[in-house]
Amino acid sequence: MTLSSSRGGTVVRSARRGAVRAGVLAATLTALVCTTATAANTASPSSSPLPAVQADVPAGVTAGVAVFDRQTGTFTEQVNSAGQFRSASVVKLLIALDVLWNRSPDALSATDRARIDTMLRGSDDTAASTFWASNGSGAIVDRMVTRLGLTDTARPPSTHPGYWGYTALSARDTVKIYRHMLDSAPAATRDYLLGDLRQSTRCATDGYDQHFGIAGSFNRPWAVKQGWSGFSSGGCTAPNAAVAKQQDGAVAKEATGKAARTQAGADAVDLARPALHSTGVVGAGDRSIVAVFTLHPSGTSYGKAYTDIGRLTRSLNVPGATRPAGTWVGTWGSGVRVRTQATTTSGAITTLPDGVEVLVGCQKRGQQVSQPPYVNDWWAQLPQYGGYMTNIYLSVPENQVPGVPVC
Repeated sequence: MTLSSSRGGTVVRSARRGAVRAGVLAATLTALVCTTATAANTASPSSSPLPAVQADVPAGVTAGVAVFDRQTGTFTEQVNSAGQFRSASVVKLLIALDVLWNRSPDALSATDRARIDTMLRGSDDTAASTFWASNGSGAIVDRMVTRLGLTDTARPPSTHPGYWGYTALSARDTVKIYRHMLDSAPAATRDYLLGDLRQSTRCATDGYDQHFGIAGSFNRPWAVKQGWSGFSSGGCTAPNAAVAKQQDGAVAKEATGKAARTQAGADAVDLARPALHSTGVVGAGDRSIVAVFTLHPSGTSYGKAYTDIGRLTRSLNVPGATRPAGTWVGTWGSGVRVRTQATTTSGAITTLPDGVEVLVGCQKRGQQVSQPPYVNDWWAQLPQYGGYMTNIYLSVPENQVPGVPVC
C-alpha cells in the first residue's frame, strides 16, 4: 500500500485484495499512478489557501483551463485557454443571459423564472431546449458573441442546429461570460443568476452527479455551472434510458457526433469524445473565476472522468479558494450508496458514480457488510455528501483506511 499526496488533500492508493477486485480496479490504479506522481511534492495542509502551481492535466485528457483573479485582474492559470470545446450545458449561461438581456428578473413570468431556476440549479435540458427553440436557436449564441465580445464562441454546426450543447466555447470566453455577469450586468440579474448557481444541486435533473471539479475541490462559497456529454450514466439515480440519451439538446448518440465532426472538417469542435466541464466563481467576494474544459478518451466512465477533472481542478492556483479537509480515496463497484448512518438500513442519500474518487473525513465502526469473500464493519464518513459509505468499496487493502482518523 502506498500513500501519496495531492494538491487537493491526501490521496490513498493501493493494490487490491484478491482476484475479485483486481480486474475492477486495474484502470483506476493505473490512472492514480499517472496522475498523482507529479503531485507528490506539492502537498499543503487541508483547509488552507491553494499554492501557486502549474495545472496538472491527467494523462489522456485534453484540457482547456483559465483561472482569473478578479482582485489583481490577472490570470493565474491558462492552459489551451483559447481551445474550442463543445459547451455541453455550460451554454445555459448564455441562454439565461439572453433571456434577461434588457429585462429584469422581476419581469419574468413565473413559468420562465422556474425554467431558469431548474436550468441553472439542476442543469435541466428541457428548460434549455424550450428557451433555445423560442428565442432563435443559434441566433442566441450570435447575439451573445456580439454583446460580450466573445472570440472563440460559435453556434452549433449547421448539421446539428438543434443541439445547443454543440455550441463552441473556450475557457477564456467563459471567463468573459462570468466577468460580464459579475461586473457589467445589472445587479438584479447578477444576484439572480449567481444565486441559482450557488444552489447547484448535487443530482442534476437527468440523474448525473454534477458536483465534480470546482464543487468537489473547494470549500464554499462557490457558484458553478457544469457540463457533461457522451456518458451513459452518472450516479445519483438509476439511469433512465429516455433521459440518458437526451444530451446536448437532442438525442445525440456518439456515432452521430462522429459523423458531424467529419462533415464539419478536420478543424471542427470535437463532438465525439466524452466531455466534462466545470465553470464558476470561487472564494469570498467571488474572487476567482475558474473554467475547466476536458475531453476524455472514448469509453471513459463517468467516475473516471469525474476523478480526473477533480484532480486537475485541485491542482490549480485559485486565489481566495480553500480546500476541504480529508483524504481522497478511490472506490470500486457499481451502485455504491451513501447513507445517512453507518448501516445498510438507513436512508440512501445518493449513489456514487462507478469507480469515483471520494473525500473521506473520518471512519467508524457500524453495521457489518459482506461482499464475498470480504467482510467489513468499518464505514467512511464523506463530508461532501453528508453521509457514510461502507469501507468495503474503498480501494484500500485493510478494513480501515490508513491515516484516516476515527470519528
